[in-house]
Amino acid sequence: MKNSYVPILRRRREGKTDYRKRKAIIMSRLPFVSTFVSGKNISVQILSPRKEGDVVLASAHSRELIKFGWMGSRKNIPAAYLTGFLAGLKAKDKVKEAILYTGLRRFVPNSRITAIVKGLLDAGLSIPIDHEALPPEDRIEGKHIANYAKYLMEKDKMLYNTRFSGLIGKSFNPELIPEYFRDIRKNIIKDFKVVKA
Repeated sequence: MKNSYVPILRRRREGKTDYRKRKAIIMSRLPFVSTFVSGKNISVQILSPRKEGDVVLASAHSRELIKFGWMGSRKNIPAAYLTGFLAGLKAKDKVKEAILYTGLRRFVPNSRITAIVKGLLDAGLSIPIDHEALPPEDRIEGKHIANYAKYLMEKDKMLYNTRFSGLIGKSFNPELIPEYFRDIRKNIIKDFKVVKA
């Protein structure tokens, strides 16, 4: 009995494309949200699937948060939410509804990807998702980071200085991340109001 060879498409072999999900996106004819979390940053793109290739309708990168005053990590949950929120505001006039495309990654509730989706939803986009999968408000604001910083400050000052050296070096108090997050969100909203006026 001969062994039969089943060719696997190159992008599937390389772990880049889930063709079943990809087909579902094309069949839906809706724009889709693609996210990428690297070692330092997060990028969000809202794309329209086309035969000849996807067209980017709007995008945001966590490096853009710096111009709004963000000094914290550009890949944590608060930064993920803010990047999604920024992408959503940029897309608002072009896109009303979109679907989330995670590629070959597993969908994990209360993750950075769901924080991005929460930002997109708060910006006015409609994305089908189980709202129980979204991170709670205090986690989005970074309360868990602030609590951890307070805990280390009391228990291990040396570890506190090591873990938060980047923020401390910028004269930023990690225990104030929720307040800081709210200020940055206001700055993003204010900027978009000025641009529209």
